[in-house]
Amino acid sequence: VQLQASGGGLVQPGGSLRLSCAASGRTIIINGSAWFRQAPGKEREFVAGIRWSGPATDYADSVKGRFTIARDNANNTVFLQMNNLKPEDTAVYYCAADGAPYRINPTIPSRYRYWGQGTLVTVSS
Repeated sequence: VQLQASGGGLVQPGGSLRLSCAASGRTIIINGSAWFRQAPGKEREFVAGIRWSGPATDYADSVKGRFTIARDNANNTVFLQMNNLKPEDTAVYYCAADGAPYRINPTIPSRYRYWGQGTLVTVSS
């Protein structure tokens, strides 16, 4: 499975961005996907996760009400809609996927086997 993340960029505080993560290869094995982010000098942290079958989603407390994760199964793509962005959202955002059942530790980076290359989001005036 290969993941290609896109959609990052520079945005002013209060603005919006939509990230995309396109999966290719043996996508039939994917049960869950997630977005993580890593700011300079900080550890990689969970942002949002989604199960590929059924309505299960999870969000970090810091993004609840502002970010929405969604999937397009027909096109093997996961999206992260980010609204009301704040300077503290600045980070490299990574998408991840795995074949294990989604509800097994969805917020832990090490449980995801497949990773995209990262896309930089900068929130600044």
